[in-house]
Amino acid sequence: MAEPGPLPAGFGELEVLTVGTVLLVEALSGLSLNGLTILSFCKIPELRTPGHLLVMSLALADSGISLNALVAAMSSLRRRWPYGSDGCQAHGFQGFMTALASICSCAAIAWERYHRYCTRSRLAWSSAGALVLFVWLSSAFWAALPLLGWGHYDYEPLGTCCTLDYSRGDRKSTSFLFTMAFFNFLLPLFITLTSYRLMEQKLKKSGPLQVNTTLPARTLLLGWGPYALLYLYAASADMTSISPRLQMVPALIAKAVPIINACHYTLRSQVVPRGVGQGLSPQRGQDLPRERNRTQ
Repeated sequence: MAEPGPLPAGFGELEVLTVGTVLLVEALSGLSLNGLTILSFCKIPELRTPGHLLVMSLALADSGISLNALVAAMSSLRRRWPYGSDGCQAHGFQGFMTALASICSCAAIAWERYHRYCTRSRLAWSSAGALVLFVWLSSAFWAALPLLGWGHYDYEPLGTCCTLDYSRGDRKSTSFLFTMAFFNFLLPLFITLTSYRLMEQKLKKSGPLQVNTTLPARTLLLGWGPYALLYLYAASADMTSISPRLQMVPALIAKAVPIINACHYTLRSQVVPRGVGQGLSPQRGQDLPRERNRTQ
């Protein structure tokens, strides 16, 4: 077994152990809960709807975030990054792509729900497939730009995982951070807020709301907002004024987003948990058609 590396600058033994443990718990929880969504979609035919396709896209993205966190957790517990420079670039690309896909999938779900509940028009399979394809291609495009020279992937302050480098103050990095934050955080946040706000105004006249119209936007804002603020601060100020410990906080918060999303989009649904149970029994799917319209 490889010997653990030296302690990173600015971190103590307990702090490194805490970060690694938190990342491990977040990774295993996120993989388990989002795996439930993917299993439900694959096992239960009644759940294979265009709306649920968007939810499964979100679950796949969040599973990718959790897998990225698992690699970071194992490296943190070993106190060193064992995969070299190329591994760092791959880890940064995979984590950034799945993070962007998660954010954009939340916006796509918000847009689909607004149209379904407010215009009574359901998304066609072709439209849902095109939307999912756009989300992933767009996320891959933005994640590939640092590999091509606009932006850069580097080690996080702990030195045991890799992400978008926000510590460089050159013009290329600054322009990438501002542009990326606008198109991949502010714009999806605006779509999510607007969709649920319009939905709330439309549906509250007909009685109590059956859809939580505040949690998705709050999750985006509180889960990814600290990262966005860190990026924007780094683009306009000296990062040495922020301690390495504090710089790790946004990463730990963001890695918890897959758990919150799974609880909101999957566990709060009556269909998905029951669907998994019915998928393992001879009577599977009998109650699902009746419940289907109350989910998503």
